[in-house]
Amino acid sequence: MRKKIVAGNWKMNLTLEEGKQLSSEIKDFVRQNPLQNLKGQPGVILFTPFIHLASVAADVAESEGLEAGAQNCHTEEKGAYTGETSAMMIQSAGAGNVLIGHSERRSYFGETDEVLAKKTEIALKNNLRPMFCCGEVLEERNAENHFQVVKKQLEKGLFWLSPVDFAKVVIAYEPVWAIGTGVTASPGQAQEMHAYIRSIIAEKYGDIVAHNTSILYGGSCNAQNAEELFAKEDVDGGLIGGASLKAADFSTIIKSFS
Repeated sequence: MRKKIVAGNWKMNLTLEEGKQLSSEIKDFVRQNPLQNLKGQPGVILFTPFIHLASVAADVAESEGLEAGAQNCHTEEKGAYTGETSAMMIQSAGAGNVLIGHSERRSYFGETDEVLAKKTEIALKNNLRPMFCCGEVLEERNAENHFQVVKKQLEKGLFWLSPVDFAKVVIAYEPVWAIGTGVTASPGQAQEMHAYIRSIIAEKYGDIVAHNTSILYGGSCNAQNAEELFAKEDVDGGLIGGASLKAADFSTIIKSFS
């Protein structure tokens, strides 16, 4: 049975003290509401800025099902890359997850599918679980090219992996036109794309791998709409942006599985 996951992407927010406070509040929620006792038994991942990573990883280490992750990694193991952070560094900080290919990395920093394939490779080499993001912009959705766009991103970014390595990856579908806009893909639109993603995974790796791959929705998912989105058959949770910065809202989302 594939894993349900709620992931919080803090993006470039929160001072060190604010991050410690938020992490502590989420940990307290999990202590009072053990994840294994909630519907769906979700896992929770906090994707923090790098300044928070080691402290949050240590803070959540004793909470079952609660993990830390980085928002990005470099393609190289180490070297003269000022301002960058390697997968080895992330792993040494106690985190077990890394976001790969978030739409903001693609659009603001020009990360290509080829670069993201390298980042996926180095993450897996360092025993990090990649959460690979894919999704279309508004023009591509309006032109009805969204399926082709997502398929190309997955083929170039992931489908070169062996079945064993692919099984370690989580996918997050981000309709880019819904990120930070307050507009959310309808539950039907989300289900349609998630089912499509699962179908092309099945074509490449077989039905068993496809069935066991967690596919999350990331696009203005919040405390008000999470339950309806998570009720869809192929939506296995969410990659949460703004709503992950408020412990009360994020806790509500964690409890939203039907």
